[in-house]
Amino acid sequence: MSQKTESTSHSTKGAYVTGGQEFTRDTNYIEDRITRDGAASGDGGPGWPVEPGRYRLVAARACPWANRTVIVRRLLGLEDVISLGQPGPTHDARSWTFDLDPGGADPVLGIERIQEAYFRRFPGYPRGITVPAIVDVPSGQVVTNDYAQITLDFSTEWAGYHRPGAPDLYPEHLREEIDAVNRRVFTEVNNGVYRCGFAGSQAAYDSAFDRLWTALDWLEERLTGQRYLVGDTITEADVRLFTTLVRFDAVYHGHFKCNRQKLSEMPMLWAYARDLFQTPGFGDTIDFVQIKQHYYLVHEDINPAGIVPRGPEPGEWLTAHNREALGGRPFGDGTAPGPVRAGEEVAAGHAAA
Repeated sequence: MSQKTESTSHSTKGAYVTGGQEFTRDTNYIEDRITRDGAASGDGGPGWPVEPGRYRLVAARACPWANRTVIVRRLLGLEDVISLGQPGPTHDARSWTFDLDPGGADPVLGIERIQEAYFRRFPGYPRGITVPAIVDVPSGQVVTNDYAQITLDFSTEWAGYHRPGAPDLYPEHLREEIDAVNRRVFTEVNNGVYRCGFAGSQAAYDSAFDRLWTALDWLEERLTGQRYLVGDTITEADVRLFTTLVRFDAVYHGHFKCNRQKLSEMPMLWAYARDLFQTPGFGDTIDFVQIKQHYYLVHEDINPAGIVPRGPEPGEWLTAHNREALGGRPFGDGTAPGPVRAGEEVAAGHAAA
């Protein structure tokens, strides 16, 4: 097992505010990987071989980091080889719970909280109990919660089990550019909205706000002349940006005070986001009700009354975007995924309609 450690601070929510009142995300994850050769980790820990049916992805619909893994799993057609467990939209200090499942327990793992899978491997695990996490079903132990690596490994290590027509989300000739775009999107946008929302001082907030909107303006300009972030097909970079954009007007604009503009007021980004939303594998994973419940109920320090807003109208995500005029092929030489797997559909009334 390879696990990053940090002695200065930790949080069960995977984030903290420093003495300087600036939000900092705890990026110390369990770095174990599931690989084709099942090689042991660098510190002599166990190896985890690719093996259909052995692992369960635990990914809450509400969480943007977990949402990425659900999208990539669906685009690549890995539903038959990696099962999916979905906690409810809220959690407490002890972790996410399977409160939506019958009896309040995951039907495969038999646990009420994802925390139990962490503790089975690391008793008293001191770091963030986060999703997404991959659990080894036979032992009930967590394998990894390194969300950035999980999706890359779905594209590469699990390639032998992709569906016919699966897109190449991480093409070798574009990886350097994808990685560069991903770094900026993560620091300035994916994490940037949290830096605004959890700022502990006006100065920290002002700095975070300026950084976020500098990056969003860069993306608006970048997407003016091209349909996707890198190349002419959907890649890992698009998945990572999408899960923040789809939550922007519903949560980040008001709840996190990212309110210079709404996403719907940025012509290129709004059209780009709707283009992806209407692409099979993206919008059909989005549960707007759970997303709002998560942020507005869990963040009691920001929203002590626990009021969940009714808007915005999700049907706007289905309006025409006209991005086809820029060319590009969503799935390259591949094809769109088929219907959502039975039992994994977004609940009626929770999606755009």
